[in-house]
Parts: sequence; C-alpha cells; structure tokens
Amino acid sequence: MTDSQARQDVYWWRTRCLTAGLLLIWGLISFLPGWFADGLNQHEVLGWPLGFYMAAQGGLIVFLLVVWVYDQGMRRLEARYRKGNGA
Repeated sequence: MTDSQARQDVYWWRTRCLTAGLLLIWGLISFLPGWFADGLNQHEVLGWPLGFYMAAQGGLIVFLLVVWVYDQGMRRLEARYRKGNGA
C-alpha cells in the first residue's frame, strides 16, 4: 500500500466517523424528546414545557449545530489530508 493510499484510507475513515457520530446525535435529538415527553414536560423553558420546547426550538438549534460541526470538521480534514500536507 502506498503512502498516498494509506492517507486516503485514513481520510475516509475519519470522514465516516465524523458523519456517523453526527448522525447519531441527530437521531437522538430527533427521537429521545418524543419518548420522554411526559417527563420533560414537567419542566419549563421560557414559559413552555421542555418537551414542547425541544420539539419546536431545541431540535432545530441542535440541527444547526450539527451542520456547523460537520462543516468545520470537514474543513479541517480536507486541509490536513490535502495533497502535500503531512498527516
């Protein structure tokens, strides 16, 4: 295996790990508040039940953060593994 191929394999492994981790977070934020809505609704955020807030606002905020983290992570990976840069 050439050095170039090894670097490409590491790049794709790290890309898949980043993507899988963020998809896991997205899935948890999408489904867990619904499963635990009764317990969450006992608490309030800005005057609204926490379960409702997580569905209406909290999930959207986390989704935006997931997109931002993905963008930043991929920028770092691409800069690090661009041809000519060391690993």
